[in-house]
Amino acid sequence: MTNEFLAFAPVHAAAPAVDPARALLDEMMARVGVDGLAAALADAGLLAQVDQHAAAVRDALQQAGREIDADGLAAYAKSIAAAAERMGRPVPQPGHAYVSGSAWLAAEWHLMRLVAVCMIAESAGLL
Repeated sequence: MTNEFLAFAPVHAAAPAVDPARALLDEMMARVGVDGLAAALADAGLLAQVDQHAAAVRDALQQAGREIDADGLAAYAKSIAAAAERMGRPVPQPGHAYVSGSAWLAAEWHLMRLVAVCMIAESAGLL
């Protein structure tokens, strides 16, 4: 019996290389970015706050001599997430972030910063 729809590919085919910076940005988007940005797009006041955080992220990267690219944004996000973890305030797992605009308006600083990183990454086409 044969199957004319079989695909032939080497079993040991190398997986495409994963860019660690983009992988970290994807993770942050899944953990806080999707929910935070969806809430911000529905609430002008929250969007203004996220935009202010985004400006602060850009300033911090420029002052550190970092580019506003996947590597710079990932390094910044990693440092924010690590500091939050050390303070006992870990970044929520995917599907466990706030969903309402009012909850995001009261969100801790580190979560807003990470949403801002996601906003910059998304607008730069890095995700």
